[in-house]
Amino acid sequence: MNTTFPIVAPDPDDPAYRLVTFGYDGRDDGAHDGVLALLHTVTDKDRHSGDLTPHLMTRQTDGTWFITYRLRADHRASYQLHPFRGPVPGTTRADWLHVLDHAVPDTDGDRLPSRDGRHPSSVLSLPDAPAQPYVRRREGVPRGRLTAHEVAGRRVDAHLPGGEGPLGAVAVLLDGEMWGQVLSVADTLDNLTADAAIPRTATLLVHTMGPTRPDDLSCNPAFVDLLADHLLPWAHHEFGAPLDPSRTAIAGQSAGGLAAAFAAFHRPDRFGNALSQSGSFWWPDGTEFDTGSEWLTRRFATTDRRQARFHLEVGLQEWMLLPQNRHLRDVLLARGYDVSYREFNGGHDYACWRGGLADGLAHLLGPLA
Repeated sequence: MNTTFPIVAPDPDDPAYRLVTFGYDGRDDGAHDGVLALLHTVTDKDRHSGDLTPHLMTRQTDGTWFITYRLRADHRASYQLHPFRGPVPGTTRADWLHVLDHAVPDTDGDRLPSRDGRHPSSVLSLPDAPAQPYVRRREGVPRGRLTAHEVAGRRVDAHLPGGEGPLGAVAVLLDGEMWGQVLSVADTLDNLTADAAIPRTATLLVHTMGPTRPDDLSCNPAFVDLLADHLLPWAHHEFGAPLDPSRTAIAGQSAGGLAAAFAAFHRPDRFGNALSQSGSFWWPDGTEFDTGSEWLTRRFATTDRRQARFHLEVGLQEWMLLPQNRHLRDVLLARGYDVSYREFNGGHDYACWRGGLADGLAHLLGPLA
């Protein structure tokens, strides 16, 4: 195929939408029985309902495959393609993990790296999707340094900005191994610093994607106390990072978003700013802890207001998280908290989060903060 995919065309019925056609060239790699399009969160929703057929591409007589989606013009998503032999993949967790292990990116365009040996994803950004001016490395920007450490038995990668001068803020990023080793967040931090969108900031990338993740990131006071009483004082001693909670932000995604908001609830004396992206505020499910779901939201509703600010964002495609994030927003506003809130047209997806992380840090730590 000589055409670059995806092909984005106007929707003749509504200018707010686009018709997006994905293609796969199967002519040179043997016969396949089907090709499945994996549009992040969009395909996942149908998998959860037990039916992947809306995402099967149509085979052409020359061995190529196509599928067209109607998407709003501000949609952003990572995606992959999965050519397969045999029956349509099943929708169990084991089936889905097999699909993810073998799915491949498109041949052209922006790429999003992956973990655990999987192939990268491609990124679809339709014309009205939020700008992401900070995510790619720029020439001529002073480079910071990233160093590996162990603090209180935890792996932490520390990013310090290039150039000279005192540090004006500290940011704690949960799932630090993803942001540092895979997504190269150092480029984002360097760009933010060069544009004076944030002060010179010590960024502490805490590794939380190991076996203790479910405990660490489920409103765990011991984990937050470790960050507050060991990690932040260590960064102050090691790098001169400030201990002022108003210049300290903690950021996380999914369960990490829940943990970031809990840190501001539990230890506002250390964490005065919380950045939550697609936070899992449904937690718990009513069977593990207390009674009912949305434990943290209920705590915010019934306790004294903390000295903390929040930046929350969630995807419009996140059908399992959107109502709970809106509920937390409403509760925080009703209790008098300083809250910025954004809904982006995307899913549970680093393709969206990498831009939102930059925007959230700029909002919470920037010159007008």
